[in-house]
Amino acid sequence: MDLDQLHTFLEIVRLKSFSKAAVTCFRTQPAISAQVRQLESELNTTLFERLGTRISLTMAGRIFAEYAEQILALRKQAQETIAELEKVPRGELIIAANEATCIYVLPEVFSRYKQLFPNVQLQVDRSFGTRVVEAVIDNLADFGICQLPIREKKLQVVLIHTDEINCVVPPDHALAGAAAVTCSEIVNFPLLLPRAGTTRARLNAWMEASEDSLNISMELDSTEMMKRFVMAGLGISFLAASNCADEVREGKLRTIPLAPEPLERRLGLIYRKDKALSKAALGFIQVILDQAGVKAP
Repeated sequence: MDLDQLHTFLEIVRLKSFSKAAVTCFRTQPAISAQVRQLESELNTTLFERLGTRISLTMAGRIFAEYAEQILALRKQAQETIAELEKVPRGELIIAANEATCIYVLPEVFSRYKQLFPNVQLQVDRSFGTRVVEAVIDNLADFGICQLPIREKKLQVVLIHTDEINCVVPPDHALAGAAAVTCSEIVNFPLLLPRAGTTRARLNAWMEASEDSLNISMELDSTEMMKRFVMAGLGISFLAASNCADEVREGKLRTIPLAPEPLERRLGLIYRKDKALSKAALGFIQVILDQAGVKAP
């Protein structure tokens, strides 16, 4: 049984004629009759009574006609609902990102997106670097924002933000006036380091030459905690410049570039290459790229 057979059946019921239904369905009368026979065979009943040139529905035919109308009405409703989604996108988008990205990147993006797509619900999956990638690959999140590089063939990766990871100290700290700082110059100070993630891995590589002399005081999993603890004089830390711009502007913190080479941080938007993107999803990509000032891939 298929929807075309149901349409044919209801046309015969409406017109009370096989020949007239053949015209409106753009088929031959034998083809129309064959469709009805297939329906009757599948339902194991007779749908029409034939009295000479006249036809009428059997009791089974009348019952089946009601269900056929409901089925086709549901199909039409489904088509209209899907079409409406393209006009007024609805539903939900899940974005995986770490805490700092949620605080310093997503608010403006979300604000602009909600202006354009007020009926789409945005959800944040607060995750760390590798978990962000896994969430997108496993279809647990529609999009992810994480540090680059990401080498995963299944993912589309778009650069959306670049800044530096700097040493962060209180304004009265001994290093506060330095033009740059090397790993050998931090060994005399307690360090507040991220517990895990891409930034920690890159800092480990930067500090490798002095790792035996380091004074790691705390390992924290929150950017906000690291800033607060540095301001309280508990140690020095390392943060992306954009994540502490407000505190630097207010004179609560100082940032110092790392030497001998700056430690650049690149954030990317990631999503599956093989995933069908709704109008709502395409809209999110466009909004975040507009905010970043980059072109779509």
